[in-house]
Amino acid sequence: MLSVRVISKAYTTVHAFTIPHEMALWEVAQMGSSRWTEIGRKTMLAEAEAISMVAGLLDRRFEDAVNLLLSSNGRIVVLGLGKSGHVGRKIAATLASTGTPAFFVHAAEAFHGDFGMITAEDVVLAISNSGETAEVVGAVTHIRKIGARIVALTGNAE
Repeated sequence: MLSVRVISKAYTTVHAFTIPHEMALWEVAQMGSSRWTEIGRKTMLAEAEAISMVAGLLDRRFEDAVNLLLSSNGRIVVLGLGKSGHVGRKIAATLASTGTPAFFVHAAEAFHGDFGMITAEDVVLAISNSGETAEVVGAVTHIRKIGARIVALTGNAE
């Protein structure tokens, strides 16, 4: 899917919606304005359905993860790579801006000196869609040796 943001002329309102991958950008540009509302509505309904489905999957593991993050005496270290890294960087920035000591570590960069920023008092939020990203898995192995506690956020429950 291609995400599109439309900012009003006053730059105060942002509307986000998604366009199917199978549509080329030139096709999007040629669409009449009457289709934008339809696409926006369908996208929002699909996103709401996905969120509802994921909400139904929350269980004790989610509660345990939240309690671990809240009980940290150190910082929240968010670790990721690729798109998961981009999401992780935003999570760390949001946590830090709302008063939770947090920072982001790129999983590949961790092997080149960034492990030194992580302490045993920290909780690491490791993000990997597959749960099998080599750099993230390798970093988690090293982080365990440091003694930091780890929460894994993956698209794969195993």
